[in-house]
Amino acid sequence: MDGTKEPYLVALGERVRRLRAMRGMTRKALAQSAGVSERHLANLEGGIGNVSILLLQQIAQAFHCPIAELVGDVTTSSPEWLLIRELLEHRSESELQRARETLAELYDGHAAAGRRNKLQQIALIGLRGAGKSTLGRMLAQDLGYAFVELSAEIERVAGCGILEIHSLYGPSAYRRYEKRALEESLQLYPEMVLATPGGLVSEPAALNQLLAHCYTVWVQATPEEHMARVMAQGDFRPMAGNNEAMSDLKRILASREAFYSKADFSCSTSHQSLQECFQALRTHIRQEAGLPV
Repeated sequence: MDGTKEPYLVALGERVRRLRAMRGMTRKALAQSAGVSERHLANLEGGIGNVSILLLQQIAQAFHCPIAELVGDVTTSSPEWLLIRELLEHRSESELQRARETLAELYDGHAAAGRRNKLQQIALIGLRGAGKSTLGRMLAQDLGYAFVELSAEIERVAGCGILEIHSLYGPSAYRRYEKRALEESLQLYPEMVLATPGGLVSEPAALNQLLAHCYTVWVQATPEEHMARVMAQGDFRPMAGNNEAMSDLKRILASREAFYSKADFSCSTSHQSLQECFQALRTHIRQEAGLPV
């Protein structure tokens, strides 16, 4: 090797970094969960991972197929999956969105409900510290809806706290509890404002549920405001032993932005008073629902 990094390994490392950021995982947490060393992950993310992956790439190129077809991802499990993948390949974002919405209406009866019905269940998404809980309580009180914190529902379902779930059972168990708590909330509260954990959008199944059943609102803020608000609440974990906390936060936000942007409406809490933010959100929701403003 001449010291030049292989483009494929560089791209693979970038995808690993992006997936880690989407899930809000530190390199140490991922290493522990995957059973590999932090050094190996650092090499992988730096584009100098195990070169054996290049052999798979070369074989895939010889077959003129994606490498996923060799390793056997879900879209290679049947001829129909392959045909569907072929139809969707190289489509624009708007075309893919239209295809997803059509499939949701075909297979999920609730998804066919009109926008007015979706407004009976409003979900606030966004990073921690954006203001979801504060705005959510105010909006729920204004509409006469129940206010639901999905994190509290997850703890109820699991029978222990969020940190305990992660430390005792791991991230996979947390996602199962999260999925169950979301499903139960959608059934138990026909009229609600739901504040969701920041990382929920990194799970496609959960995001699909929200987009199909709820009117979704992305509560936005700058990374600096996210950090300041979390620390103002007495939570110094983002900064603990991490000199690059702000860089990590920006990376997480960038990796999730495309998913947050799927929301029906965006509401910025930056450089505005709480009352100004609430009035903008309240006015929009009431207009969409056909209620007096």
